[in-house]
Amino acid sequence: MRPFHLIIALSLCNFLVSSVWAQGEEAMIRKTLKDRMPHIHPIDEIKRTPMPGLFELRVDGSEIYYTDAAANFLIQGHLIDTKSQRDLTEDRLQKIMAVDFKSLPFKDAIVIVRGKGERKMAMFEDPNCGYCKRFERELQSIDNVTVYLFLYPILGKDSIDKSKAIWCSKDQAKAWQDLMLRDIPPAPTGCDTTALKRNVDFGQKQRISGTPTTIFPDGSRVSGAVEIAQVEKLLSPAKP
Repeated sequence: MRPFHLIIALSLCNFLVSSVWAQGEEAMIRKTLKDRMPHIHPIDEIKRTPMPGLFELRVDGSEIYYTDAAANFLIQGHLIDTKSQRDLTEDRLQKIMAVDFKSLPFKDAIVIVRGKGERKMAMFEDPNCGYCKRFERELQSIDNVTVYLFLYPILGKDSIDKSKAIWCSKDQAKAWQDLMLRDIPPAPTGCDTTALKRNVDFGQKQRISGTPTTIFPDGSRVSGAVEIAQVEKLLSPAKP
């Protein structure tokens, strides 16, 4: 056998041995945790971390835990790379929780355009959310943006009633801003409000558990009333 072919054969052999070994580790971790902690949700994925001997467990879609190869210990917390100063757990969560911006149900959103509207962002907000009101006031300083506002009434019946009134208003964007910026409640009226239920159903599938939640064109999401500087950083650059 030629040296080049021998190197390829050895590399393939090492890869296969490594793959079999990894599958054995994964199977052992799954079995051990199932036996010792039967109440834990089924494990969706197990993968090695950059830290030797530490494995990441992805549970129930988006929950992250860590364990050793023998599954003797279970760690809940954030893994920090001290060299790069990166929060590896947060990076991983951002990747897991990413949303395809193009898949958002835009027909169920209120569209608010500022300036040319070249930059895009989507927001899930409840009309009774205090953080949403604060965030809305701060967002007024952002220009050249199109905001897709998804009414997301999850804070009770009054939130649902206000959302229905806003959705059925002749000028939805004005009704929303009147409430959030000027504390002027929307006038009760009637129309087809099934879009609100679709918003809540969509949000629950995407594990949007709080408001405001903002989604950017690159798929990243941010929960809470974040600093405007961070919003500007996450907004996609305007196309020339």
